[in-house]
Amino acid sequence: MSQRILVVLSEYGYWGEELVGPLEAFDARGYRVTFATPTGKRARALPPSLDPDYIDPPLGRSVTSHDMARKARALDESLRLDNPLSLADLIPERPYYSALNHLRELEDYNRRLQSATSDLVAGFDALVIVGGSGPIVDLANNERLHEVVLAFAAADKPILAECYGVAVLAFARDLETRESLLRGKHVTGHPKEYDYKDGTGFIGVDFNMGPPPYPLEYILRDATGPEGGFHGNVGKETSVIVDHPFVTGRSTPDSVLSGELLVQTLENGLRRYGW
Repeated sequence: MSQRILVVLSEYGYWGEELVGPLEAFDARGYRVTFATPTGKRARALPPSLDPDYIDPPLGRSVTSHDMARKARALDESLRLDNPLSLADLIPERPYYSALNHLRELEDYNRRLQSATSDLVAGFDALVIVGGSGPIVDLANNERLHEVVLAFAAADKPILAECYGVAVLAFARDLETRESLLRGKHVTGHPKEYDYKDGTGFIGVDFNMGPPPYPLEYILRDATGPEGGFHGNVGKETSVIVDHPFVTGRSTPDSVLSGELLVQTLENGLRRYGW
């Protein structure tokens, strides 16, 4: 039976290769892929990710080949990303504690949440969170997406997150303990050495954030705790870590391998790789 993959994209810009890499692996295996965004708005690729002549400042070289730029542009201009699912429509919003009838609203929220996440987990075999700068804005601290991640992890279904998308895993937490799902796990992600000093931008807004608002490496080191670990693998061409149920990719060049390892996780039961 064909595997079913739910791919979550930011509405503020995804990095082209970080979608193309996994998607090619899924298409080659005949997987059925469904896209989702926070509010159902169509996602768009970040312009630098479509430009093979764009020099990545921290690395001092282009990170996008002409072939990958062509593939990413073709996908971004296609109809394939049209009409994504809306997380806001699928997953209820947790009520404020200041609500007038908080207890009743919380009970209703939990009933609706259980039904919604159960349907998603039953409908898909894996979850993918694509990276780029956009996730900083609308995915990292998206409580609806956190609930989806918690549900997939509870069902022991694999979750692939790339680059700044890995922040979602660090912030997805049980609200009783406040402990990250990544506690005791091994992950990779955007290391400090890869952070921009200026130019962190987004789709749809005229705003240059400068450097990213947080060093992802520091967050991941804290989230994994002393029993787990962050692996930046700076100086190595690729960095992808599998610590089931999580598959994490460091950055753009790791996208193809990330997709291939998720396929291995689904089809061959891969549970550990990369450290």
